Amino acid sequence: MRSIDVLADGLSRVQENVHAVLDGIDEERLVWQPAPGANTIAWLVWHVTRVQDAQVADVAGTEQVWRTGGWYERFALPFAADATGYGHHPDDVIRVVGPPDLLLGYHDETHAATLDYLARLSDADLDRIVDTRWDPPVTLGVRLVSIVDDDAQHIGQAAYLRGLQL
Repeated sequence: MRSIDVLADGLSRVQENVHAVLDGIDEERLVWQPAPGANTIAWLVWHVTRVQDAQVADVAGTEQVWRTGGWYERFALPFAADATGYGHHPDDVIRVVGPPDLLLGYHDETHAATLDYLARLSDADLDRIVDTRWDPPVTLGVRLVSIVDDDAQHIGQAAYLRGLQL
């Protein structure tokens, strides 16, 4: 198995969990908070997808699915087009609303674009420096692992919130 295959598998598991979290859920449960200021399932799934979309597009040198797929307009959120949720205030979290199929559609399209990008890579590509603002500089492999890690943590949080509501 190639390293790229491991990364694709990790992100496919995230996608499976997005589907599991959103399966049969209603909009009321999507925006439920266990405490004031806490993240919601809607925000977590949106953030998982935005982070993957923005960071993969950056390293791939492509436009984000958020824009090219018309998702920015469909979601009609009160944020700048480049917002990913990083640094969001609790007041921003509750503004992420919408039906589960909207969240799922955006995630699935982003996941497909990610897998398409990964399929074009070789293991040697993972050593390419993609960010020199860090010491040591960040390689493509490290960036992709960071995406898997961030997405896995956040979809796990969404699954936990879903379980709290049962």
